[in-house]
Amino acid sequence: MSIQKEIILRYKSSGHVRFQIPERLCSPEIATFISDAIHQIDGVYQVNLYRNKKKLAIRFVDEALPFQALVKQLLALLTDLENKGFFIPKAKPAKTSLIKSTFSDWKGTRWAKDKYTETKETAQAIGILTKLGLKKKPEILTNPEKTLINFFNDVLILFLVKTHWKLITKKWLLEPLKYRYQWLTVFYLMYLFIRSKNKNK
Repeated sequence: MSIQKEIILRYKSSGHVRFQIPERLCSPEIATFISDAIHQIDGVYQVNLYRNKKKLAIRFVDEALPFQALVKQLLALLTDLENKGFFIPKAKPAKTSLIKSTFSDWKGTRWAKDKYTETKETAQAIGILTKLGLKKKPEILTNPEKTLINFFNDVLILFLVKTHWKLITKKWLLEPLKYRYQWLTVFYLMYLFIRSKNKNK
């Protein structure tokens, strides 16, 4: 049976979609490869493939990647891999390597690695912000509410930049007129950010 006929749409909303996928997409190597390949699609910012539940969840920026375009690219990717024999089962490895592979690709291990990477990046960003904040007088002692609001505003801006970085570099910069409303939003947010910083001086 064609891989396209084995994929079932289970949930769809703006910027979020879930599919039921066949067993042959759920082996550790194939699941990792497919997740990484889908993540490279412009507009996609989060991919979760749950091998035990045979589910694929994708979060994307709807304005940059409409649902139909996402499905078209997803099916083209899977069909191309199927035609190349990517989903044909391979010989099982030796018992010792199988145990090692099973442990390294256990769902908790992969989740922990992803969360560790995200936590590390967030900690680095927070560390930079903290160092910048410590160069000034400790305002948190005199005005903790104001200091915390400024701090979390900085964290929010870092998160927004990280989430939209691929879109900014691959789409918005190349076609500024087409994405003029996105640029207006960016400039307005930067204006509010700079204004708030000037007020706090």
